[in-house]
Amino acid sequence: MMILRLACAWASVAVFLLFGDTLLGQLGAPLPSLLVFLWLLGVIIWSSFGVVHEAEDLADRLGEPYGTLILTLSIVIIEVALVGAVMLGAKGAPTLGRDTMFAVLMIVLNGVVGIGLLIGGLRHFQQRYNLKGATSYLAVIIPLTVIPLFLPNFTTSTPDGTLTSFQAIAFSIFTVALYGAFLALQTGRHSMFFREPEEDGKPVAAAGVEEESSSAREILPHVGLLLANILPIVILSKSLAAVLDFGIAKLGAPAALGGILIAMVVFTPECIAALKAITANQLQRAVNLCLGAAASTLGMTVPAVLLIGVFTGQPVVLGLSATNMVIAAMTLLLSTLTFTGTRTTMLEGAVHLAVFFVFLVLVFSP
Repeated sequence: MMILRLACAWASVAVFLLFGDTLLGQLGAPLPSLLVFLWLLGVIIWSSFGVVHEAEDLADRLGEPYGTLILTLSIVIIEVALVGAVMLGAKGAPTLGRDTMFAVLMIVLNGVVGIGLLIGGLRHFQQRYNLKGATSYLAVIIPLTVIPLFLPNFTTSTPDGTLTSFQAIAFSIFTVALYGAFLALQTGRHSMFFREPEEDGKPVAAAGVEEESSSAREILPHVGLLLANILPIVILSKSLAAVLDFGIAKLGAPAALGGILIAMVVFTPECIAALKAITANQLQRAVNLCLGAAASTLGMTVPAVLLIGVFTGQPVVLGLSATNMVIAAMTLLLSTLTFTGTRTTMLEGAVHLAVFFVFLVLVFSP
């Protein structure tokens, strides 16, 4: 299966590098457009599952938080590639970065968390996780959400939720510094916060030196396979971006739908991995995946989108609409309430899922 996946992915890369202009030139016809879209979508999602598989193998060898960190960073690299491809290709997608980040927050913090806690509650009644790890994530997610997605609506230097070049560069530096500091602590002195707690509530101890040394000899092949699955997605992202841009314009769909589709394409495998972890009563791994996805999306997409805007001269709108600010603020508040104890129940899941459905309704009926 691994060989077949890589063969299909790299064969598709070769086809689009050689004949991409011809294939994309047929986007005006409905059937060829649909076939090209399904082809690219299928290859990218299948390769994303390959990324998840290799990242999970690395997680088994490296332990937490390194395993989920590798997975979330790999997925966000794909997201940044897709968003960047659309922005550089369409030259008219000022809200795409904002819409994608907001969609990721809604899908992960409300959709996946809601479904996961409902499933976990049905199977295990209550589930335990490491409180310090969850609160550490939220302490980073809240400023990384509020500063780029709320604050531009209230600055006076520029209108309509945009930033000046100085503000964009300053916010990019701040975002990278904050997320970098979090990663340093997550993989350093605070790594115990992100491991599964034992029955007494203490985190599981790290693997021994011999286990780490033994697994280190097996890491490089999986890293190579991880990159081999990521690269086709990054290369094909430009072609998928062109198809998405054309399809949304042709159908007259809401502009926010582009960000939602990118978020769904990229994060579906990671969301499935999180739900599998919850089903196996590994809530801490699911927390690392969900909250880690939100933190890494904001920490890496915000500077990427802002810098693309600065260097290309494109306007980048980051400020959310008033309605979406209410939904985002409610999501942050609910997430804080959900992860202030050491156990979760079905009630929290139902509440998060309700907010997710409200988000979906407002996309098509704002």
